[in-house]
Amino acid sequence: MPAVVVVGGHWGDEGKGKIIDLLAGRFTYNVRYSGGANAGHTVVNHLGKFALHQIPSGVFHSGVKAMIGAGVVLNPATLIEEIDSIKSRGINLSNLHVSERAHLVMPYHLAIDKARDNCRGDRRIGTTGKGIGPAYTDKAARDGIRAGDMLDKDYFLSQVRANALIANQYLECVLNSPAIDVEELVFQASEWCAALSPLICDTEDLIRLALRRGEWVVLEGAQGTLLDLDCGSYPYVTSSLTTSGGACAYLGIPPKDISHVVVVMHAYMTRVGEGPFPTELNDDYGDYIRERGHEFGTTTGRPRRCGWFDAIASKYAAEINGATTIAITKLDVLDGLDKVRICVGYEYRGERISHFPARSQVLAECVPVYEELDGWETSTSEAKSWEELPEKAQDYVRRIEELLEVPVSIISVGPARNQTIVVKDPLD
Repeated sequence: MPAVVVVGGHWGDEGKGKIIDLLAGRFTYNVRYSGGANAGHTVVNHLGKFALHQIPSGVFHSGVKAMIGAGVVLNPATLIEEIDSIKSRGINLSNLHVSERAHLVMPYHLAIDKARDNCRGDRRIGTTGKGIGPAYTDKAARDGIRAGDMLDKDYFLSQVRANALIANQYLECVLNSPAIDVEELVFQASEWCAALSPLICDTEDLIRLALRRGEWVVLEGAQGTLLDLDCGSYPYVTSSLTTSGGACAYLGIPPKDISHVVVVMHAYMTRVGEGPFPTELNDDYGDYIRERGHEFGTTTGRPRRCGWFDAIASKYAAEINGATTIAITKLDVLDGLDKVRICVGYEYRGERISHFPARSQVLAECVPVYEELDGWETSTSEAKSWEELPEKAQDYVRRIEELLEVPVSIISVGPARNQTIVVKDPLD
């Protein structure tokens, strides 16, 4: 069986964790392929509620091998905390593995991340402050430290010390920020070796072997398509490739081995941090969606910006990911509204456009053109099938299908695993 990619279609926070948890029981491997501890995937199942930041969302299925792949930038300290937290709740993590090629996020990356964003002033990006950008910068500059380096402790500690000394020069002399304690970091790094070395292996080789054997592999993206370094609303993006193509690039998987791409989208739009957001609602509707949807960042706790569904941005995401199907989450959040809107175009300086602009300064000036539909003033959270959804809710989903030209196979009407309607098998 070729690989299946589950990727976010908006600016992140679309509910990928729930969809992965729903599907993962059918797979042998669940591989997280991008991002880092800046991502937060929430899973609610029979074991409780879990907020995952680096560990793949399918880890709760005992037969699934969970892997943190080469494209991830891994924070060793917070990974150890996350492992301990999950184990303390009785979850077996014996099937968790970390790629030798995954780069590490060090404490000096966090310090640089925060200091640099503060230096931007009005041009600040609003990063999570988790050190993701600086870690990817070191990776691209060939100055990074990889998880596999921990398998040779002496070499690893020498690299940590050398890189920390250079980072301190940058912090003090360029960013005018306090230096980190190098020897304290080296001591911490020694502890990381003991805790994480048993998990580290060549995960990418194992994935390719699994694909050759015909085993099912699900590849888990982080953040969302509109935050992709190249395809997103640059510069208000993350530092990695968040699309389905990123899975191939980061894991060394040929594109021909990907058979299905499930693009996950809210029934509305959200965004955390800075950047243009054409359908953003700074009114009672926006407050209603935020409160009903509990739209606060899993990683940062920051209130998410909320708005109507943007079919222009969403179709762009579906196209560049090669979406074979769409999963719509949080449809229930729109319950009770008398009217709902879908953005079907933009107006830019008096002209109608129907594409997602490459330049953020253009997107910032785009005025949404809306299509209004009747809302459904009743609950969807108890619906177990398509037929049980209110007719107006069905109309809303059908209209999204028409605009995106991709079928909707999964509809989430609540946070729990059993609050999910499978309209059709997403892997057919």
